[in-house]
Amino acid sequence: MPAHAPPPRPSHLLYLHGFRSSPASAKARLTLQRLQELQRGEASPVRWLCPQLPPSPREAMECCLALVREAAPSRLVLVGSSLGGFYATWLAETLECRAALLNPAVDPARDLRAQIGELGSWHDPSLRFRFTAEHVRELHAYELGDLRAAVPHPERYLAVIARDDEVLDWREMSQRYRGAEMRLVDHGGHALDDYAQTHCDAVLAFLGVRAN
Repeated sequence: MPAHAPPPRPSHLLYLHGFRSSPASAKARLTLQRLQELQRGEASPVRWLCPQLPPSPREAMECCLALVREAAPSRLVLVGSSLGGFYATWLAETLECRAALLNPAVDPARDLRAQIGELGSWHDPSLRFRFTAEHVRELHAYELGDLRAAVPHPERYLAVIARDDEVLDWREMSQRYRGAEMRLVDHGGHALDDYAQTHCDAVLAFLGVRAN
């Protein structure tokens, strides 16, 4: 397919939320809402997949692989936010599909060691889970080569990165995804507060979902 040709319209969109997040996250809900608006009335809408990811990285990736096993890689697309961006990178390289990444975590095994213990979900603190040292070890299995080097196939990715991210280092993200299509912005923070107004349509267009 020529580099300038638009990607094929996807059949499945898998959204991967961040650490301690859920399918109720603002960006997940906004992405689904806009996806539904763009394909209203279509006979074969894109199938939306947004599981609650377990704290175990191994179980999370097993869950995702099971969800998408019937999707053709050329028509499967991913959106990953924060830790979900790290997962989406591994899945995109493993399944050879496209992914849009929203302030993606680069080295979560390093960053999440301080989170070991009993934690609650951001969206429902009553939902408790244990994040363990074993879960940190599992994260290493999904690292792709030297994390200081560019990802193996940057052409597969759109990376949306905010310079004022208060959780992750924008320089590290930019280095990891150099060569990818990149939206490097000054404002928005880790949550990308202006996602609906500024980025959502560009994310979906990169993945092959456009307004008619």
